[in-house]
Amino acid sequence: MREPILVLNAGSSSLKFAVFETAPDRSLNLGVHGAVSEIDSRPRLRVMDADDAVIADRPVGALGHEGAVAAIHEWFAGHVGREADFSGIGHRVVHGGTAYAAPVRIDETVLCAIEALIPLAPLHQPHHVAAIRAVTAVAPLVPQVACFDTAFHQGQPAVAQSFALPRALTAKGIRRFGFHGLSYEYISQALPEVAPAAARGRVVVAHLGNGASMCAIENGLSRASTMGFTAVDGLPMGTRTGALDPGVLLYLMQQEGMSAAAVQTLIYEQSGLLGVSGLSSDMRTLLASDLPAAREAIDLFVYRIGRELGSLAAALGGLDALVFTGGIGENAAPIRARVCRDARWLGVRLDEATNARNGPCISEPGSAVPVWVVPTNENLMIARHTQRVVERLRSGHPREAR
Repeated sequence: MREPILVLNAGSSSLKFAVFETAPDRSLNLGVHGAVSEIDSRPRLRVMDADDAVIADRPVGALGHEGAVAAIHEWFAGHVGREADFSGIGHRVVHGGTAYAAPVRIDETVLCAIEALIPLAPLHQPHHVAAIRAVTAVAPLVPQVACFDTAFHQGQPAVAQSFALPRALTAKGIRRFGFHGLSYEYISQALPEVAPAAARGRVVVAHLGNGASMCAIENGLSRASTMGFTAVDGLPMGTRTGALDPGVLLYLMQQEGMSAAAVQTLIYEQSGLLGVSGLSSDMRTLLASDLPAAREAIDLFVYRIGRELGSLAAALGGLDALVFTGGIGENAAPIRARVCRDARWLGVRLDEATNARNGPCISEPGSAVPVWVVPTNENLMIARHTQRVVERLRSGHPREAR
């Protein structure tokens, strides 16, 4: 492999990875990729080649992120080469706080800062820290790069980032951050090739998946987003509540006697599509179900998307394009159809046939607002960032790499 870059995306129960090889023109091409699943119970390594053919599928002996990283390391050492052959290792990190507006090489200071943000992203941040430390243990010489989901939104207008709180609290960093930034950044870079006119205008991107959010983008820059201080705000998600009156939390603690830990579990892990349906957090399961509660969960999801679409269009002062991405956004034609029908007041006119084929353009030719389906690629975005940081390090500009 030529100057390969390893991308890691650490979750609570899995560690996903992808290797990108550097072409002579410095572009990046996906190579082997896969995941270690069920890392805390029955870990298993699965590796695919660039064509998605399975080339390894075997159990892993050790538990946790340490075991997962060790398994990936051992597989590459035996089949590809030493870990030092990697040019760099890029990590998706959900929260960068106020300090990080760009990717950065990870050192102990950066890692401590990432760790300090665990209370703001309890479902994600601890696993990023565990993966980074595990990589350091087996490949200490390879540069690691943190790529933050919050960074793309750092340039939003101050008014879009502010809560109506006392200024002393705002000064401590309590504000809206926004998330899924790596996905939105990728879409912003891909859109000029797909829809050049839309890329220069006012676009709302709906990143719909187990984690779901929407972002108002103007000329490629983030202007407003549905997620705020944490990744639990905004749209209902697979297991997360989305926007919730803070008074509900006070009521649960004061009247129901719930502890802060219990409330955290409720709003992050027991709510959203799962909580409303009582069936599943998976949209595919809900769409296939005849249960009234499943339909109600879908109704709420679609309704909230429509509400947020209107809000984001207002923030932009108009709308030139709507883009769907993410697992649901790219694959669930019934959800896209319902959102588009509800958005007829904005001038959206859905083409049922192209929507059934998942696009790329799913609006009628005369639609005042074109609608697109654009697959996201957060891994490639992380690889590009990692490549740039590593190249700056090689050029002797370590401060720029920070």
